[in-house]
Amino acid sequence: MTSTLIVRGARQLITLHGPVGPRRGSALRELGIIPDGALLVRDGKIEEVGPTRRVENLALARGAREIDASGRVVMPGFVDSHTHLAYGAPWLDDYEARIAGVNPLEAMTGWRAGLEAIRAATSKGLVARCREVLDTMARHGTTTVEAKTGFGADADAELKILRAFARLNGEPLRVESTCFAVAPLLASGRGRPASPDLDRVASTLLVTAARRKLARFADVFVDCAGTGLDSTARYLRTAAKLGFLLKVHADQFGRTGGVPLAISNGAVSVDHLEYAGPEDVAALARSETIATLLPGATFHLDRGPYAPARALVDAGAAIALASNFNPNTSPTCNMQMVLSLACARMRLTPAEAITAATINGAWALRCAETCGSLEVGKTADLIVLNVSDYREIPYWFGVNAVHLTVKGGQLIYRAGAVGATRPGC
Repeated sequence: MTSTLIVRGARQLITLHGPVGPRRGSALRELGIIPDGALLVRDGKIEEVGPTRRVENLALARGAREIDASGRVVMPGFVDSHTHLAYGAPWLDDYEARIAGVNPLEAMTGWRAGLEAIRAATSKGLVARCREVLDTMARHGTTTVEAKTGFGADADAELKILRAFARLNGEPLRVESTCFAVAPLLASGRGRPASPDLDRVASTLLVTAARRKLARFADVFVDCAGTGLDSTARYLRTAAKLGFLLKVHADQFGRTGGVPLAISNGAVSVDHLEYAGPEDVAALARSETIATLLPGATFHLDRGPYAPARALVDAGAAIALASNFNPNTSPTCNMQMVLSLACARMRLTPAEAITAATINGAWALRCAETCGSLEVGKTADLIVLNVSDYREIPYWFGVNAVHLTVKGGQLIYRAGAVGATRPGC
Protein backbone atom coordinates (compact mmCIF):
# COMPACT_ATOMS: atom_id res chain seq x y z
CA MET A 1 0.00 0.00 0.00
CA THR A 2 1.43 3.39 -1.01
CA SER A 3 2.11 5.85 1.78
CA THR A 4 2.17 9.56 0.90
CA LEU A 5 3.04 12.65 2.89
CA ILE A 6 2.95 16.32 2.01
CA VAL A 7 4.89 18.97 3.91
CA ARG A 8 3.39 22.29 2.88
CA GLY A 9 3.51 26.00 3.53
CA ALA A 10 7.14 26.30 4.64
CA ARG A 11 8.14 29.94 4.91
CA GLN A 12 11.58 28.82 3.72
CA LEU A 13 12.06 25.37 2.24
CA ILE A 14 15.82 24.82 2.19
CA THR A 15 16.45 22.18 -0.46
CA LEU A 16 20.27 22.34 -0.88
CA HIS A 17 19.60 21.57 -4.54
CA GLY A 18 22.83 22.00 -6.43
CA PRO A 19 25.72 20.38 -8.26
CA VAL A 20 26.81 16.81 -7.59
CA GLY A 21 29.78 16.73 -5.26
CA PRO A 22 30.82 18.47 -2.04
CA ARG A 23 30.06 22.19 -2.12
CA ARG A 24 32.98 24.63 -2.20
CA GLY A 25 33.47 28.38 -2.24
CA SER A 26 30.38 30.36 -3.19
CA ALA A 27 28.37 27.14 -3.66
CA LEU A 28 28.38 26.75 0.14
CA ARG A 29 26.09 29.77 0.34
CA GLU A 30 23.53 28.51 -2.17
CA LEU A 31 20.77 26.92 -0.12
CA GLY A 32 18.19 26.46 -2.87
CA ILE A 33 15.47 28.20 -0.85
CA ILE A 34 11.84 27.96 -2.03
CA PRO A 35 9.55 30.52 -0.33
CA ASP A 36 6.19 29.02 0.64
CA GLY A 37 7.64 25.67 -0.31
CA ALA A 38 6.33 22.12 -0.15
CA LEU A 39 7.51 18.60 -0.77
CA LEU A 40 5.64 15.42 -1.52
CA VAL A 41 6.83 12.06 -0.21
CA ARG A 42 5.85 8.61 -1.43
CA ASP A 43 6.98 5.49 0.46
CA GLY A 44 9.74 7.40 2.22
CA LYS A 45 11.23 8.98 -0.90
CA ILE A 46 10.86 12.55 -2.10
CA GLU A 47 8.57 12.64 -5.11
CA GLU A 48 8.17 16.38 -5.75
CA VAL A 49 9.66 19.62 -4.42
CA GLY A 50 8.41 23.12 -5.27
CA PRO A 51 6.01 25.94 -4.40
CA THR A 52 3.14 24.83 -2.19
CA ARG A 53 0.47 25.87 -4.69
CA ARG A 54 1.88 23.54 -7.35
CA VAL A 55 2.76 20.57 -5.14
CA GLU A 56 -0.54 20.43 -3.22
CA ASN A 57 -2.48 20.35 -6.50
CA LEU A 58 -0.74 17.21 -7.74
CA ALA A 59 -2.92 14.12 -7.96
CA LEU A 60 -0.58 12.20 -5.64
CA ALA A 61 -1.12 14.82 -2.91
CA ARG A 62 -4.82 13.96 -2.61
CA GLY A 63 -5.38 12.04 0.59
CA ALA A 64 -1.75 12.36 1.69
CA ARG A 65 -0.87 12.80 5.34
CA GLU A 66 -0.11 16.45 5.90
CA ILE A 67 2.44 18.43 7.86
CA ASP A 68 1.56 22.12 7.96
CA ALA A 69 4.87 23.99 8.13
CA SER A 70 3.33 27.47 7.83
CA GLY A 71 5.68 30.17 9.06
CA ARG A 72 8.51 27.72 9.68
CA VAL A 73 11.80 26.71 8.10
CA VAL A 74 12.00 23.20 6.63
CA MET A 75 15.43 21.79 5.81
CA PRO A 76 17.31 18.49 5.48
CA GLY A 77 18.06 16.67 8.70
CA PHE A 78 21.56 17.23 10.02
CA VAL A 79 24.25 14.74 8.97
CA ASP A 80 26.59 14.47 11.95
CA SER A 81 29.67 12.99 10.32
CA HIS A 82 31.98 12.65 13.35
CA THR A 83 30.85 11.24 16.72
CA HIS A 84 32.05 8.87 19.40
CA LEU A 85 28.68 7.38 20.22
CA ALA A 86 29.68 4.58 22.61
CA TYR A 87 31.45 5.54 25.83
CA GLY A 88 31.52 4.60 29.49
CA ALA A 89 30.46 7.63 31.53
CA PRO A 90 30.97 11.40 31.63
CA TRP A 91 34.52 12.35 32.56
CA LEU A 92 33.49 14.63 35.39
CA ASP A 93 36.78 14.55 37.32
CA ASP A 94 38.66 15.54 34.16
CA TYR A 95 36.14 18.33 33.55
CA GLU A 96 36.70 19.81 37.00
CA ALA A 97 40.47 19.45 36.62
CA ARG A 98 40.42 21.45 33.39
CA ILE A 99 38.33 24.15 35.06
CA ALA A 100 41.07 24.34 37.70
CA GLY A 101 43.66 24.88 34.96
CA VAL A 102 45.02 21.39 34.30
CA ASN A 103 46.17 20.81 30.70
CA PRO A 104 43.50 18.80 28.82
CA LEU A 105 46.19 16.33 27.72
CA GLU A 106 46.98 15.62 31.37
CA ALA A 107 43.39 15.60 32.65
CA MET A 108 42.49 12.29 31.03
CA THR A 109 41.83 9.97 33.95
CA GLY A 110 38.44 9.10 32.49
CA TRP A 111 40.08 6.90 29.87
CA ARG A 112 40.56 3.95 32.19
CA ALA A 113 37.07 4.10 33.68
CA GLY A 114 35.59 4.43 30.20
CA LEU A 115 37.50 1.46 28.84
CA GLU A 116 36.52 -0.74 31.75
CA ALA A 117 32.87 0.33 31.53
CA ILE A 118 32.67 -0.70 27.87
CA ARG A 119 34.39 -4.00 28.61
CA ALA A 120 31.98 -4.73 31.46
CA ALA A 121 28.81 -3.65 29.65
CA THR A 122 26.45 -6.26 28.29
CA SER A 123 25.58 -5.97 24.62
CA LYS A 124 22.00 -5.15 25.58
CA GLY A 125 23.11 -2.46 28.00
CA LEU A 126 25.48 -0.91 25.46
CA VAL A 127 22.73 -0.77 22.83
CA ALA A 128 20.36 0.86 25.32
CA ARG A 129 22.86 3.58 26.25
CA CYS A 130 23.67 4.34 22.64
CA ARG A 131 19.97 4.45 21.76
CA GLU A 132 19.44 7.14 24.40
CA VAL A 133 22.07 9.31 22.70
CA LEU A 134 20.56 8.68 19.26
CA ASP A 135 17.15 9.68 20.58
CA THR A 136 18.63 12.95 21.83
CA MET A 137 20.24 13.52 18.45
CA ALA A 138 16.89 12.96 16.72
CA ARG A 139 15.22 15.48 19.05
CA HIS A 140 17.83 18.03 17.96
CA GLY A 141 17.37 17.37 14.25
CA THR A 142 20.06 14.83 13.33
CA THR A 143 18.87 12.07 10.98
CA THR A 144 22.19 10.49 9.91
CA VAL A 145 25.17 9.95 12.17
CA GLU A 146 28.66 8.49 11.98
CA ALA A 147 29.68 6.47 15.04
CA LYS A 148 33.26 5.53 15.91
CA THR A 149 34.69 2.83 18.09
CA GLY A 150 37.69 3.78 20.22
CA PHE A 151 36.49 3.37 23.79
CA GLY A 152 36.83 -0.41 23.84
CA ALA A 153 39.53 -1.83 26.12
CA ASP A 154 40.49 -4.48 23.57
CA ALA A 155 39.52 -5.85 20.17
CA ASP A 156 36.62 -7.86 21.64
CA ALA A 157 35.15 -4.74 23.25
CA GLU A 158 35.60 -2.77 20.03
CA LEU A 159 33.74 -5.46 18.11
CA LYS A 160 30.99 -5.37 20.73
CA ILE A 161 30.65 -1.64 20.01
CA LEU A 162 30.42 -2.29 16.27
CA ARG A 163 27.74 -4.94 16.78
CA ALA A 164 25.77 -2.42 18.86
CA PHE A 165 26.02 0.14 16.05
CA ALA A 166 24.79 -2.45 13.55
CA ARG A 167 21.85 -3.24 15.81
CA LEU A 168 20.97 0.46 16.08
CA ASN A 169 21.25 1.32 12.39
CA GLY A 170 17.81 2.41 11.22
CA GLU A 171 16.28 2.57 14.71
CA PRO A 172 15.43 5.18 13.61
CA LEU A 173 18.58 7.06 12.53
CA ARG A 174 21.03 5.94 9.89
CA VAL A 175 24.26 4.95 11.65
CA GLU A 176 27.50 4.73 9.68
CA SER A 177 30.15 2.80 11.61
CA THR A 178 33.88 3.56 11.82
CA CYS A 179 36.78 1.56 13.29
CA PHE A 180 38.83 4.16 15.15
CA ALA A 181 42.41 3.28 16.11
CA VAL A 182 42.99 5.20 19.29
CA ALA A 183 42.00 3.19 22.35
CA PRO A 184 42.12 -0.59 21.76
CA LEU A 185 44.69 -2.10 24.13
CA LEU A 186 45.84 1.37 25.16
CA ALA A 187 45.14 1.95 28.83
CA SER A 188 48.40 2.77 30.60
CA GLY A 189 49.18 2.75 34.28
CA ARG A 190 48.54 6.50 34.53
CA GLY A 191 45.07 6.10 33.08
CA ARG A 192 45.99 7.99 29.91
CA PRO A 193 45.86 6.38 26.48
CA ALA A 194 49.21 5.16 25.21
CA SER A 195 50.19 5.14 21.56
CA PRO A 196 48.30 2.37 19.77
CA ASP A 197 50.04 -0.60 18.20
CA LEU A 198 48.53 0.07 14.79
CA ASP A 199 49.83 -3.13 13.23
CA ARG A 200 48.12 -5.11 15.97
CA VAL A 201 44.88 -3.14 15.57
CA ALA A 202 44.98 -3.75 11.81
CA SER A 203 45.60 -7.47 12.17
CA THR A 204 42.83 -7.97 14.73
CA LEU A 205 40.06 -5.38 14.73
CA LEU A 206 40.19 -4.28 11.08
CA VAL A 207 40.43 -7.77 9.66
CA THR A 208 37.50 -9.04 11.73
CA ALA A 209 35.36 -5.95 11.13
CA ALA A 210 35.97 -6.21 7.39
CA ARG A 211 35.15 -9.90 7.27
CA ARG A 212 31.90 -9.38 9.20
CA LYS A 213 31.03 -6.15 7.34
CA LEU A 214 30.63 -4.22 10.59
CA ALA A 215 32.04 -0.88 9.41
CA ARG A 216 32.51 1.18 6.23
CA PHE A 217 35.24 3.49 7.51
CA ALA A 218 38.61 3.21 9.25
CA ASP A 219 39.95 6.19 11.19
CA VAL A 220 43.22 6.89 12.99
CA PHE A 221 44.40 9.57 15.39
CA VAL A 222 47.50 11.49 14.28
CA ASP A 223 48.76 13.78 17.01
CA CYS A 224 52.01 15.21 18.34
CA ALA A 225 52.06 12.59 21.13
CA GLY A 226 50.81 9.72 18.99
CA THR A 227 52.39 7.17 16.74
CA GLY A 228 54.79 7.92 13.93
CA LEU A 229 53.60 8.76 10.44
CA ASP A 230 55.17 5.62 8.95
CA SER A 231 53.08 3.24 11.07
CA THR A 232 50.01 5.41 10.54
CA ALA A 233 50.48 5.31 6.77
CA ARG A 234 50.90 1.55 6.94
CA TYR A 235 47.67 1.27 8.92
CA LEU A 236 45.79 3.36 6.35
CA ARG A 237 47.12 1.27 3.46
CA THR A 238 46.07 -1.92 5.20
CA ALA A 239 42.61 -0.51 5.89
CA ALA A 240 42.20 0.51 2.26
CA LYS A 241 43.22 -2.96 1.06
CA LEU A 242 40.57 -4.43 3.35
CA GLY A 243 37.96 -2.25 1.65
CA PHE A 244 37.52 0.51 4.20
CA LEU A 245 37.00 4.15 3.30
CA LEU A 246 39.53 6.25 5.21
CA LYS A 247 39.27 9.07 7.74
CA VAL A 248 42.03 10.77 9.73
CA HIS A 249 42.04 12.75 13.01
CA ALA A 250 44.73 15.41 12.54
CA ASP A 251 46.14 18.59 14.06
CA GLN A 252 43.88 18.80 17.11
CA PHE A 253 46.63 19.60 19.61
CA GLY A 254 49.46 20.58 17.28
CA ARG A 255 50.51 20.43 13.63
CA THR A 256 51.44 16.83 12.87
CA GLY A 257 51.62 16.21 9.13
CA GLY A 258 48.26 14.47 9.23
CA VAL A 259 46.77 16.51 6.38
CA PRO A 260 49.26 15.47 3.66
CA LEU A 261 49.09 11.91 5.01
CA ALA A 262 45.31 11.89 4.66
CA ILE A 263 45.34 13.41 1.20
CA SER A 264 48.08 11.13 -0.15
CA ASN A 265 46.14 8.07 1.04
CA GLY A 266 42.87 9.24 -0.50
CA ALA A 267 41.05 9.81 2.80
CA VAL A 268 37.40 10.80 2.48
CA SER A 269 37.87 13.33 5.26
CA VAL A 270 40.47 14.75 7.60
CA ASP A 271 38.97 15.93 10.87
CA HIS A 272 39.73 18.56 13.55
CA LEU A 273 42.47 20.73 11.93
CA GLU A 274 42.68 23.26 14.76
CA TYR A 275 46.42 23.69 14.09
CA ALA A 276 46.34 23.28 10.32
CA GLY A 277 48.68 25.72 8.56
CA PRO A 278 48.47 27.64 5.29
CA GLU A 279 50.15 24.77 3.42
CA ASP A 280 47.48 22.38 4.72
CA VAL A 281 44.69 24.76 3.70
CA ALA A 282 46.12 25.05 0.17
CA ALA A 283 46.58 21.28 -0.11
CA LEU A 284 42.99 20.60 0.96
CA ALA A 285 41.71 23.14 -1.57
CA ARG A 286 43.44 21.16 -4.32
CA SER A 287 42.25 17.78 -3.06
CA GLU A 288 39.06 15.73 -2.89
CA THR A 289 39.46 15.21 0.88
CA ILE A 290 36.81 16.97 2.97
CA ALA A 291 37.88 19.05 5.98
CA THR A 292 35.52 18.10 8.82
CA LEU A 293 35.56 20.82 11.49
CA LEU A 294 34.58 20.26 15.12
CA PRO A 295 34.17 23.55 16.98
CA GLY A 296 32.51 21.90 19.98
CA ALA A 297 35.86 20.49 21.11
CA THR A 298 37.63 23.85 21.09
CA PHE A 299 34.70 25.45 22.92
CA HIS A 300 34.52 22.79 25.63
CA LEU A 301 38.26 22.48 26.21
CA ASP A 302 38.68 26.27 26.07
CA ARG A 303 42.18 25.72 24.75
CA GLY A 304 43.86 26.46 21.45
CA PRO A 305 42.51 27.90 18.22
CA TYR A 306 39.43 27.05 16.25
CA ALA A 307 40.07 25.39 12.89
CA PRO A 308 40.71 27.91 10.06
CA ALA A 309 37.25 27.56 8.56
CA ARG A 310 37.21 30.94 6.83
CA ALA A 311 40.58 30.33 5.21
CA LEU A 312 39.50 26.87 4.06
CA VAL A 313 36.30 28.16 2.45
CA ASP A 314 38.01 31.12 0.81
CA ALA A 315 40.73 28.83 -0.59
CA GLY A 316 38.11 26.52 -2.13
CA ALA A 317 38.30 23.52 0.21
CA ALA A 318 35.23 21.39 0.88
CA ILE A 319 34.25 21.58 4.56
CA ALA A 320 31.82 19.70 6.78
CA LEU A 321 30.69 20.44 10.33
CA ALA A 322 30.10 17.77 12.97
CA SER A 323 29.49 17.57 16.72
CA ASN A 324 32.44 15.35 17.72
CA PHE A 325 30.09 14.07 20.44
CA ASN A 326 32.15 12.34 23.13
CA PRO A 327 32.34 12.40 26.94
CA ASN A 328 35.65 14.26 27.19
CA THR A 329 36.17 17.00 24.62
CA SER A 330 32.72 17.69 23.13
CA PRO A 331 29.77 16.45 25.19
CA THR A 332 27.04 17.78 22.91
CA CYS A 333 24.94 16.26 20.18
CA ASN A 334 23.11 19.49 19.33
CA MET A 335 24.14 20.36 15.78
CA GLN A 336 22.33 23.68 16.09
CA MET A 337 24.89 24.66 18.73
CA VAL A 338 27.66 23.54 16.39
CA LEU A 339 26.29 25.96 13.78
CA SER A 340 26.27 28.75 16.36
CA LEU A 341 29.94 28.13 17.17
CA ALA A 342 30.86 27.88 13.50
CA CYS A 343 29.33 31.28 12.80
CA ALA A 344 30.37 33.13 15.96
CA ARG A 345 33.86 31.70 16.38
CA MET A 346 34.90 30.44 12.93
CA ARG A 347 33.26 33.22 10.90
CA LEU A 348 31.20 31.03 8.62
CA THR A 349 27.99 32.52 7.33
CA PRO A 350 24.75 30.81 8.42
CA ALA A 351 24.28 29.48 4.88
CA GLU A 352 27.81 28.05 4.76
CA ALA A 353 27.31 26.40 8.15
CA ILE A 354 24.01 24.78 7.13
CA THR A 355 25.53 23.40 3.93
CA ALA A 356 28.54 22.04 5.83
CA ALA A 357 26.25 20.30 8.36
CA THR A 358 23.96 18.69 5.77
CA ILE A 359 24.97 17.92 2.20
CA ASN A 360 28.72 18.19 2.82
CA GLY A 361 28.37 16.02 5.91
CA ALA A 362 26.64 13.48 3.70
CA TRP A 363 29.57 13.60 1.25
CA ALA A 364 31.93 13.06 4.20
CA LEU A 365 30.01 9.82 4.83
CA ARG A 366 29.67 8.91 1.16
CA CYS A 367 25.89 8.78 1.45
CA ALA A 368 24.97 11.99 -0.40
CA GLU A 369 23.12 10.00 -3.04
CA THR A 370 20.34 9.40 -0.50
CA CYS A 371 20.51 12.18 2.11
CA GLY A 372 21.80 15.66 2.91
CA SER A 373 19.43 17.59 0.63
CA LEU A 374 15.72 17.66 -0.21
CA GLU A 375 15.71 16.57 -3.84
CA VAL A 376 13.55 14.23 -5.88
CA GLY A 377 14.57 10.61 -5.40
CA LYS A 378 16.30 11.09 -2.06
CA THR A 379 15.15 9.73 1.28
CA ALA A 380 12.75 12.10 3.06
CA ASP A 381 14.97 13.04 6.01
CA LEU A 382 13.95 16.51 7.13
CA ILE A 383 13.32 18.79 10.06
CA VAL A 384 10.72 21.48 10.65
CA LEU A 385 12.05 24.32 12.79
CA ASN A 386 10.34 26.88 15.01
CA VAL A 387 12.04 29.77 13.21
CA SER A 388 10.96 31.80 10.22
CA ASP A 389 14.41 32.54 8.79
CA TYR A 390 17.29 30.06 8.47
CA ARG A 391 19.70 32.60 10.00
CA GLU A 392 17.89 32.16 13.31
CA ILE A 393 19.21 28.61 13.61
CA PRO A 394 22.74 29.68 14.64
CA TYR A 395 21.50 32.97 16.11
CA TRP A 396 19.65 31.30 19.00
CA PHE A 397 22.61 29.45 20.52
CA GLY A 398 22.23 26.52 22.90
CA VAL A 399 18.50 26.07 22.26
CA ASN A 400 16.51 23.47 20.37
CA ALA A 401 14.42 24.97 17.56
CA VAL A 402 13.27 21.60 16.19
CA HIS A 403 9.50 21.28 15.96
CA LEU A 404 9.42 17.98 14.01
CA THR A 405 11.95 15.43 12.84
CA VAL A 406 11.04 13.19 9.89
CA LYS A 407 13.17 10.18 8.94
CA GLY A 408 12.39 8.26 5.77
CA GLY A 409 9.00 9.92 5.56
CA GLN A 410 8.05 8.90 9.10
CA LEU A 411 7.59 11.34 11.95
CA ILE A 412 10.04 10.32 14.70
CA TYR A 413 9.94 13.39 16.95
CA ARG A 414 7.44 16.13 17.73
CA ALA A 415 8.14 18.88 20.26
CA GLY A 416 5.73 18.70 23.17
CA ALA A 417 3.69 21.41 24.75
CA VAL A 418 4.56 22.82 28.18
CA GLY A 419 1.80 22.01 30.63
CA ALA A 420 0.31 24.47 33.09
CA THR A 421 1.03 24.04 36.80
CA ARG A 422 -1.75 23.13 39.15
CA PRO A 423 -2.25 24.25 42.75
CA GLY A 424 -0.80 21.78 45.19
CA CYS A 425 1.79 20.36 42.79
